[in-house]
Amino acid sequence: MKKIENLFPGNFVAEPASMKKKMQRIRAFIFDWDGVFNNGHKTESGSSSFSEIDSMGTNLLRFSQYLLYQHNPPVAVISGENNHAAAFFAAREHFHALYHTRNKIEALQHFCTAYSLEPAEVAFFFDDVLDLAVASVCGLRILVTQQASAMTRRFVVRKMLADYCTATDGLQHAVREGSELLMTLNGNFNDVLTHRIGNSDEYQAYLRLRNATLLQQYSEKDLPQP
Repeated sequence: MKKIENLFPGNFVAEPASMKKKMQRIRAFIFDWDGVFNNGHKTESGSSSFSEIDSMGTNLLRFSQYLLYQHNPPVAVISGENNHAAAFFAAREHFHALYHTRNKIEALQHFCTAYSLEPAEVAFFFDDVLDLAVASVCGLRILVTQQASAMTRRFVVRKMLADYCTATDGLQHAVREGSELLMTLNGNFNDVLTHRIGNSDEYQAYLRLRNATLLQQYSEKDLPQP
């Protein structure tokens, strides 16, 4: 089998072996929204879009964790705005939490407290400067690359604030790229697809557990203040 660094075209800031070890501690996932699920463009209402390709990626990633640990991993979105598309997506996909706040480190702390987690047990998908405080403490970090922010990416790499920088950007399904990478690190990518294609008993059990999850939404006033 090809080495993992030959399967994924992004930049491995951390060694794949190190990432695999980190992935063994991961029990939850947090996704930034703007610039991660999209290119950051917004309508006058403050909303921004998402892709079904990325949606499938998040679902397969959660199922990958379920196969390993027999639990539905807590998942959250952090959006700096009251974003209708983010709320629709997170509710439809039965995520655990949606945070409408620019205080992202406080959102992380709230999430970890709510689900009895340490930051080292959280994988974080992010793209920009406002995310770096969270990236500095999370266990595994996926930077969604933007061509316009080459110096920011260089800073992130130099400071080791990401483990992997995607080859694709938010408009080109970077969430799917990162999700497939983490599934590969889990060592069960083929099993995940086989179960999903066959709609197996294991997948149905996961789906029932996932679909029983009701989205909780939090704004800035709900979070601990620094």
